[in-house]
Amino acid sequence: MAFLIVFGTLVALITLTRIPLGFVMVLCGIGGIALLHPRGFDAAFSIAEREIVNLAMNEQFATMPLFVMMGVFVVKAGLADDLFGMAQRWIGHKRGGLGMATILACGGFAALSGSSTASAATMAKICVPPMRDADYDEGFSAAAVAAGGTMGILIPPSGALIVYALLTEESIGELFIAGLVPGLLQLFLYVIAGGIVARLFPLWAPAGPVFGWRDRFAALGKVWGVLALFAMVMLGLVFGIFTATEAAGFGAGGAFLFSVARGRMSFGVLAESLREAARISGMIFLVASGALVLNQFVNISGLAGDLVGGISNLGLSPFHVILCLIAFYMVLGCFLDGFAIIFLTVPVVVPVVAALGYDLVWWGIVTVIIVEISLITPPVGMNVYILKAMLPKVSIMRIFRGVMPFFVMDMLRLVAILAFPMIALWLVEFSR
Repeated sequence: MAFLIVFGTLVALITLTRIPLGFVMVLCGIGGIALLHPRGFDAAFSIAEREIVNLAMNEQFATMPLFVMMGVFVVKAGLADDLFGMAQRWIGHKRGGLGMATILACGGFAALSGSSTASAATMAKICVPPMRDADYDEGFSAAAVAAGGTMGILIPPSGALIVYALLTEESIGELFIAGLVPGLLQLFLYVIAGGIVARLFPLWAPAGPVFGWRDRFAALGKVWGVLALFAMVMLGLVFGIFTATEAAGFGAGGAFLFSVARGRMSFGVLAESLREAARISGMIFLVASGALVLNQFVNISGLAGDLVGGISNLGLSPFHVILCLIAFYMVLGCFLDGFAIIFLTVPVVVPVVAALGYDLVWWGIVTVIIVEISLITPPVGMNVYILKAMLPKVSIMRIFRGVMPFFVMDMLRLVAILAFPMIALWLVEFSR
């Protein structure tokens, strides 16, 4: 009953007020703890203070602002334009090539920015105009950017995986390594989806102009440095050269030097970049603090243990329970933002998954994949609405129709990772 009261209050405040999510979660967590603890609000404030201070002192959380800074420096360096220009010159001449170039550019930018919504908003300005000039279907053009942007939440460095690690006390480095192969698989399947659409509907995605080899290698020369930086960060994690925090520092420093080398950095740009990184990191810290306080309420309520016992009494096999949880997440994804899903459900769901004997690193990847899917799932696909806001003349139904091939590929990938968990875990096993 206490959980229902607190959760109902939480949902009502999120839905009906403009109070930031982090404050809402802290207030509801404190209220719930006070409701259950013998010492009331004294214990609630003490627990909340301890959780917030521990988060601030957590070495793993230090990776968040550093990776955010890496993404901000990459954006200031103008890399998004160069990534699309490079992909356009290499494959834009094929039927559907500009769509596939958009996917590749979104994947590269998402890997460096770590944000799905930022990737979608940034790449929409860059990729949609050339596709419009090439007479691409506008619904498909917008869908390619909306779907391509979702890769930012899984391909390392991923803010969602960092938050999952903080809530579950799993290793950020192992989660990053586990997300690499599924992220690259998503990139590969999205490119295939773009090619299939171009074959089935040739008027949606005609061929673009052909560029010479000199232009192709010149475009590649503009981005090789930062792609090498990403490769070094990931290889350092896989082979144990870096901890996650060291990798974040190396990535942020390398991105800064890359911006300086390109002549895009000045004292004004540096100050603006640091302010933006601080704002984003502060927002994430606030929400993560709220989630941890709420997590303590869930622990005190005994809900997780009761839920595990209730599920055991149903007589379902562990895999059937996992399927039920995935169905639950898919329904939530139709109505809630992806990060809200992670913050609200992980404290309750993870103990159930752990009791079933599943690897929590694997479950973290599955969770983030479902959150990715929610970003393009009607009726509240966040990335779809971002593209709609940027392209007001394109109907929302045309964009949702355009994302269906990418949605199908996402479901195929989810099924593959459920059937073969080693897709996500083999690199982790290698690095241990």
